[in-house]
Amino acid sequence: MGNRIADIGKMKSIVDGENRLRTVDLKKTGKLGTEKNPAVVHVRTEERLKVITSLFKEKGWKYKIGLEPDKPEDITDLERLLNPPKPKRVEKKLGRNEPCSCGSGKKYKNCCGQ
Repeated sequence: MGNRIADIGKMKSIVDGENRLRTVDLKKTGKLGTEKNPAVVHVRTEERLKVITSLFKEKGWKYKIGLEPDKPEDITDLERLLNPPKPKRVEKKLGRNEPCSCGSGKKYKNCCGQ
């Protein structure tokens, strides 16, 4: 007969491991405007459809366009392709023992860092 406490611990770690694997549901999507992840656009008129289609073909992006006169126009994917988000720059964090940035001459921890 085995050690029951050790057996319970093994069973618990197996159950916890399975639950952790299920909670992480990451799906990798391709870059916007490619075969795997085409840009989806909805327009209201035929004229707008022609303009946007020519723009996608000119840039070489993959796309899906829906002509829906009843619904509002949705060109957010096109706007993201034309104006990609720029990476954010992180400012250097002020250390506790460095002079305070307010100009008081005190250490940061004794001035604004309280």
